[in-house]
Amino acid sequence: MSPFKSSTGLPENIAACVCYFFPFIGGIVFLALEKRSRFVLFHALQSLITFGLLMIIHVMSGFIPLLGALIGAILSLCSFAIWLLMIYHTLGGRWYKLPWAGDLAESQLRHL
Repeated sequence: MSPFKSSTGLPENIAACVCYFFPFIGGIVFLALEKRSRFVLFHALQSLITFGLLMIIHVMSGFIPLLGALIGAILSLCSFAIWLLMIYHTLGGRWYKLPWAGDLAESQLRHL
């Protein structure tokens, strides 16, 4: 359990976990509510970027004839694996950066 609290009153690791537990929506909520924890803000941004992009790609795969269903199924499995991985790392209080999305979230965090 993290000894630090976010501005929402939740421990930082729990607040960051909620960003992933409710993909995309959790990121939006904590970007709006969090005022001080860079750990929570990073994970909110990373969740928003990662799951937002995965949703867009998943919808676009539906327009691909024949292979669209297979691509959608693979994306669903990848999304589930990322979801579990990020919940595991945030509960452990780790700043785990996903490729590309983590770098983008980190660069955006500098502007907040």
